[in-house]
Amino acid sequence: MADRVVPVPSGAGSAGAAALARVLSPVTLGGLALPHRVVMGSMHLGIEDRDDGGAALAAFYAARAAGGAGLIVTGGSAVSRVGAGGVHYSFVNEAADAPRLARVADAVHAAGGLIALQLFHAGRYAFAASFGVQPVAPSPVPSRFSPDPPRALSGAEVTATIDDFARGAATARRLGFDAVELMGSEGYLLNQFTSAVTNRRDDGWGGDAARRRAFPLAVLAAVRDAAGADFPVLYRMSGADLMDGAPGSDEVLALATALAHAGAAALNVGIGWHESRVPTVQAVVPPGTWAPYPARIRAAVAGAVPVIASNRINRLEQAERLLAAGAADLVSLARPFLADPELVARSRAARPVNVCIGCNQACIDRSLTDEAVSCLVNPAAGHELELLPATAEPAGPGAADAVLAGGGQGRGRDRRRYAVIGAGPAGLAAAHALATAGAHVVLYEAGEEPGGQFRLARLVPGKADYGATIEYYTAELAALGAELRLAHPVGPGDRDELAGCAGIVLASGVVPRPVDLPGVDGPNVLTYPQAFAAADRLGERVVVVGGGGIAVDLAHLLSHGHADGDERARFRAEHGLAEPVGITSGRHVTLLRRGPRIGAGIGRTTRWALLAALRRRGVLLRTGVRYDRITPAGVLLAGDDGPELVPADTVVVAAGQLPADALRPVLAELALPYRVVGGAADGAVDAVTAFAAGAAAGRALHHETAPVPTP
Repeated sequence: MADRVVPVPSGAGSAGAAALARVLSPVTLGGLALPHRVVMGSMHLGIEDRDDGGAALAAFYAARAAGGAGLIVTGGSAVSRVGAGGVHYSFVNEAADAPRLARVADAVHAAGGLIALQLFHAGRYAFAASFGVQPVAPSPVPSRFSPDPPRALSGAEVTATIDDFARGAATARRLGFDAVELMGSEGYLLNQFTSAVTNRRDDGWGGDAARRRAFPLAVLAAVRDAAGADFPVLYRMSGADLMDGAPGSDEVLALATALAHAGAAALNVGIGWHESRVPTVQAVVPPGTWAPYPARIRAAVAGAVPVIASNRINRLEQAERLLAAGAADLVSLARPFLADPELVARSRAARPVNVCIGCNQACIDRSLTDEAVSCLVNPAAGHELELLPATAEPAGPGAADAVLAGGGQGRGRDRRRYAVIGAGPAGLAAAHALATAGAHVVLYEAGEEPGGQFRLARLVPGKADYGATIEYYTAELAALGAELRLAHPVGPGDRDELAGCAGIVLASGVVPRPVDLPGVDGPNVLTYPQAFAAADRLGERVVVVGGGGIAVDLAHLLSHGHADGDERARFRAEHGLAEPVGITSGRHVTLLRRGPRIGAGIGRTTRWALLAALRRRGVLLRTGVRYDRITPAGVLLAGDDGPELVPADTVVVAAGQLPADALRPVLAELALPYRVVGGAADGAVDAVTAFAAGAAAGRALHHETAPVPTP
C-alpha cells in the first residue's frame, strides 16, 4: 500500500502577532512595565522544597521566561507552616528557603522575564499531616477538601498572620522578586474571611460584609507598608465562590472596589472553591466560560486598577477575543505554560502551539496529592534540568531553551534511521524525542491519520483540544524533518526495511478486549472504535458493556445532545449560573460494569464532574452487574430474582484493551535495540504514561545507540 503524503495541519499554528495585537500590547501594573498582557498564573509544582538549591525550580521558570512569558507568578509560597497547602511548599519567611527563591528570581531575570512571588495561606484547606499542626481558619468550619477540622484564629493570631504576609512581601522584594500576589481566591484563607460560609465571627474580622472584607484589606495594607508603595501587589480574588451561601455579586464587587482603592496593582480574578460542585478548570468547562465575572469586576472598578481574567483560557486567540470584548485588561494562563513553555513566542510567530487539553491528570491531580507536577502532552514539564544533558548539543544562544520546550534541534543531525511503529500518543512522543535529538525518524502508522486513541477522544464534548495535540506533534515532526508514513502497517514482511534502522520503538497501541458473552457477534453489537466512528448513526437506546474511561467518554458523546446558543451558555445554564437554554436530548445511554466503580481510572478532579454531567443527562450508571447474554433486544443480566433485560437498539463493548504487540518476536529476531511503549507494552490506555514513556524511550534509545566519539 502506498504511503500517504502528510501536509502540516492548517490548524496547528497560532494566529501570529498581527492577529494578537491587543494581547501582545504592553501594559503597566503598579509601575511594572510588562511586554504584553499574558500573565503566567500560579501553579504549585511539587518541587519547591527539592534538595537541589532550587535548581529544578529555577530551570522550570527560566524556560517559560525564555519562551516569551512576561510576568510569571510562582506557585504559592506559604507565609507560615500552618498555612502550607502540602509538604512541598516553600516558606518565604524561613531563612532556609531564601537561597532557592532568590535563585528562581535570578534565573527568570537572566532569561528576560519578570516574576512575582505568590504569598499563600491555605487556612482550613491545610492538612495536619503535612507538618503536624491543626489547620486554622476564621471560624471552626470543616471543609470537604481537608479531613482535618480547623480551629478558629484568635484576635492575636489574626494580627500575627497579617504580619506573616507583610514579612513575606518584604522578603520577596529583598530576594529580587518584581512583585507579589496575595492568594485570595479558590477557598484559601483570605477568601475564607470574605465568605459567610466560613467566617462566622462577630468581631472586627467578621459579622457583616464590611467586616468580612477587613482581613484582606488589612493584609494588603500591611504588605504595601512592608514592601514599599512602589512595589506592585497583585490580589488574586474570587469572582464567584460557587458555594451555597457564598457572597453575592454585590459583595464581590464591593471587595473589588475596596481593593482597587486600597492600592492593589491588579485584580486577578479566580473562580470557585475546591469544594464547589461546579467544575471550573476541567475539560468539560468550555473555554471562555468565566469571562462574565472579570467583566463585571472591570466595570465596577472603572479603570482604577487593571483586571486579569483567568481559568479555562488556553490559547492567545481566545485571550485576544476576551480583551477585545472588554472583559479584562490582561489574561492569566497557568497550565497552558506547562503544555508549552514557548506559548507566547510560538503564538507571536504563528508557530504550532502545544495546547493545554484541560485533563488535569499530570498537573492538578498530582499537586493535590503532593506529587511533582508535569504535563500529559508535554512530559518534559517539571523535568527541564534533568533532560537538558540528554539532548543534543545546543546550536547556539537560546537553543537550550528551545530543546527544553520541545521545539529545538541539535547541532548536526544523526543521519542513522530510527523507526517508530505507531503514531498514537506514545509513538508521537517517541518520534518527537528522537527528532529533537537530531535523529532521522520514520514514523509508521497503519491508519489514515496519526493520533491513536486521541482520534476518539477529540470527538467527545469538551475534548476537541485533543485533536490540537495531534496537530501539534504532526507539525513539529514535519518541521524537524521526520517522515510520517500513514496507511502503512508494519508486519513481518518489513524485516529488511527495519533491519536498516539504528533502533526501533514499537508503539502500536491496543486492540479492544473481546468479551466471552453469548450474542456478542450479533448485528446490533459494536466495538467502541466502531461506535465512535458511527456515533451519529447508532440507535436511540445504547447500552455500553464496560465502565472505564473510554465508556464514560462514549456516554458523553452519545448523551450530549445539542443546545441553543454556544456551549458556554449551556454550561452556565446547566449549573444554575444563567437562564436555561433549550437543549435537544441525546441518546438514552446505560453503562454496565461488573466492578463497583464507574470511571475508576479517571483523575480525581475530573471524574466527579464527568459523572455528574452524565447523571444530569439521564445516563444510567449500573455497577456490580452479572451478564447473561446479548440479544437483539438488548443485554440480559443475571439476577437473584431471575434475568433482567436492559433494552438497547445498539450494544457497544468497551471492556478494556489488549496490547497490539504482534511485532515483538520480529523485533527480537532483528537483534536491534528497541523499546515497546504505550498500550503495546501492557494494554493500558493511560495517556500520561504513554506520552512520558514514549518520550523517555526515544531519548534512551538515541543515547544507547549514539556513536562513541573517536579520541
